[in-house]
Amino acid sequence: MVHLGRAAASFFIAIYYIIASLLGFTGHYSDTTKDASYYYGDGNITNVIFMIGDGMGFNSIEKAKKELNLTDTAIDSLPYKGQSRTRSASNKVTDSAAGGTALSSGVRTYNGAVGVYMFDAAQTFSRPVSLTEICRDRGMATGVVTTDKTTGATPAAFSAHAFKRQNTKDIIASELESDIDLIWGAADDLATESQVEKAGYEYIDTADEMNNVALGEKTYAQFPDELWHLDARNESPNLEMMTEKAIDVLSKDDDGFFLMVEGAHIDKNSHSNNSEGMDEAFAEFDKAIAEALDFAEKDGHTLVIITADHETGGITLKDGEYKYTKTSHSGVNVPCYVYGSDKFIGQGEQINNIEIPKRAAYTLGFTEKEFPRGASTINKNIDFGS
Repeated sequence: MVHLGRAAASFFIAIYYIIASLLGFTGHYSDTTKDASYYYGDGNITNVIFMIGDGMGFNSIEKAKKELNLTDTAIDSLPYKGQSRTRSASNKVTDSAAGGTALSSGVRTYNGAVGVYMFDAAQTFSRPVSLTEICRDRGMATGVVTTDKTTGATPAAFSAHAFKRQNTKDIIASELESDIDLIWGAADDLATESQVEKAGYEYIDTADEMNNVALGEKTYAQFPDELWHLDARNESPNLEMMTEKAIDVLSKDDDGFFLMVEGAHIDKNSHSNNSEGMDEAFAEFDKAIAEALDFAEKDGHTLVIITADHETGGITLKDGEYKYTKTSHSGVNVPCYVYGSDKFIGQGEQINNIEIPKRAAYTLGFTEKEFPRGASTINKNIDFGS
């Protein structure tokens, strides 16, 4: 990148944002019919557990419930049930990178982009700030947990910035610079123990090591086995175990915490139309939801959000049976279920995916000037509010 003087950099940034605002891509707007202050909590909500069932549509849930005879699911117990409209800036059908960015930063970007603006993908001038980052900067504990690789599109959207989801090395470097307290998921062969430890993180790769983690230790988990099964495999944990432990660690912070939990294999099994695999992946995700709700009910200060980035497989009900109709994503609405706030979403209300992180931020007491916003990548003293 060409090095510019501070005055010149500030000038170009200002011009950039004027153009960006005219084109409407920065995401500094709200599609809510109410002012942000409507969602403000009274200080009662200090924690957010944001749970994403990747590829999980309404019929994904009903299919798994029917085929596994699940009659008492945690997801159905959430009191407020609405819908999220999914799309990206480049397509009516989003991928997980753009969908994750919408859910993490409240902005639309193109398919394949991770935490970057559509017209500044190289982060030449700025990048959007994520929910994880605003919570971290407030002094809250932060974590990202997934059954995917830690560099997967959804976890990356909450922990990194990269113009292309396939740029794994860039995502790892960004995550290790993020100062997020814990980033746990399946191993990516490019993330080495020496690299992780050089960045100031503790490298862990077994359930025993995870269970010994305490608040104040920054950990980067590279579990070698599959994490989405109902029964943990070998020495690796499953999603339920990771969720329980992450909450246990982060909840010890007196300033509150933000945790994103992704069940990635609802999507992955649906891409291959692996019916039994998808059912099991949902059942395990539901157990993780149960862990979140159990904590929230006891704590009394926790907002739990359950949603999806998109639906995968085009699952339809025909002749009493749920069937896959494709191996790709669809553009149908997905669930947005909430525990902890009666203002977050109305029963049956349909909102755009970029609205979800905004309402989460406002429930925590952040203002419209604080989120969504962009941060300068040239001059660290420049911060762009709404």
